Amino acid sequence: MSHFLFDEFPLVSAAAWKQKIQVELKGADYNENLLWRTDEGITVKPFYTKEDCKNIPINLPKKGFNICQNVFIDDEKTANFLTKDALKRGATAIHFKANKPFDFQKVFANINIKSILIYFQFSFLEDTFQVELSNFCNSENVFFQTDIIGNLAENGNWFFNMNEDHKRLKNISNSCKNTISISLDLYQNAGATISQQLGYSLAHANEYLLDFGKEIANNIHFSFAVGGNYFFEIAKLRAFRILWETLLNEYGIENSNVHIFTQPSLRNKTIYDYNVNILRTTSECMSAILGGSNTISNVSYDAIFHKSNEFGERISRNQLLILQQESYLQEAQNVADGSYYIDAITSQLAEKGLTIFKQIEKGGGFLDQLKSGVIQKKIKESAQKEETDFTNKKNVLVGTNLQQNKNDRMKNELEIYPFTKHRNIKTLLTPITRKRLSETVEKERIDNE
Repeated sequence: MSHFLFDEFPLVSAAAWKQKIQVELKGADYNENLLWRTDEGITVKPFYTKEDCKNIPINLPKKGFNICQNVFIDDEKTANFLTKDALKRGATAIHFKANKPFDFQKVFANINIKSILIYFQFSFLEDTFQVELSNFCNSENVFFQTDIIGNLAENGNWFFNMNEDHKRLKNISNSCKNTISISLDLYQNAGATISQQLGYSLAHANEYLLDFGKEIANNIHFSFAVGGNYFFEIAKLRAFRILWETLLNEYGIENSNVHIFTQPSLRNKTIYDYNVNILRTTSECMSAILGGSNTISNVSYDAIFHKSNEFGERISRNQLLILQQESYLQEAQNVADGSYYIDAITSQLAEKGLTIFKQIEKGGGFLDQLKSGVIQKKIKESAQKEETDFTNKKNVLVGTNLQQNKNDRMKNELEIYPFTKHRNIKTLLTPITRKRLSETVEKERIDNE
């Protein structure tokens, strides 16, 4: 029966489709009216066929994604309560953040560490503490988001100095598993294009392979941020898996189990008409799921202007639970397979990311180009282009640069400072700064309230 159905329709070539479209345009220019040229240098066509599909194999996770909850460790008992509450309400992973060493026995009291995934993100580098913590956890499900190069890129300084940072990280890597996380979220939140994010992340990771040897590859994992360009963000995650496997093959390493931790971007989040942030993060979480993320940690709709609160955290967690349990996306990593459009974008992004990586390596490597300011300059140019598009309403954030609610008042709602903070400290290099697109507009509106 299926053969009969398909045999009734003759095969139609891409050329025939294009010719039919041109007839329907009645003289209008096909290229000008139907082709979309992106900041990545990719031309998006109005239709795709099997001819556009390269069928590059992608090693995606073997099981569904984990729902992660953020917990900041200030008071250990509070952190313990929040962790147990999040796990009881559906989280399967916890993302701990801390600014100083803590009593980990209190934090994990009455918690089965081996039954969940745990991520640690520290704003300090203490190898002795980290090794003790790793030994206490004694689980392969623990990931340390330590990134000395990422810290240098964002803060302009090493934790201590280059030699000391490398020495401490080596001590950690010799004693712990899953010790290095490449902070790709920095580049996305600073305004880098998707191609740049891919190229920079590959060059960033390659610095560790060169410094510590190819054996460190099994300890490297990646932290992504996804933006609002739905299909391109799906393709970004898939393209990165291709690129990472390609790089490892050059080192003679067979390791296709790259671990990806993903959060929605803050770059397109707003303080005015803030409920729209829920729509944005839902779309971005779907991109993260369909792109093949191992773990997804959602961002609360009010995270940029409110302190962490039970309601905001519950809403963000429930967004993921709805996608996982009610939208049946638990095992959705392979859903994008067979999509001509996504496959075409994936291969093009991978090619452009690889080109950027090769340019960086030819120019002396990621660290050298970071110290000379080349990376910062490229990201700044891309960010300025994106901000210009926002100003001209080519890049729309509803409720902020389009369809503003003049009755919105936010000045008295700000529990935390929502804008970029400028530090007057001496740095070794120009820091890469995270900045939201809407900051200038929002400052003006607050001043005029």
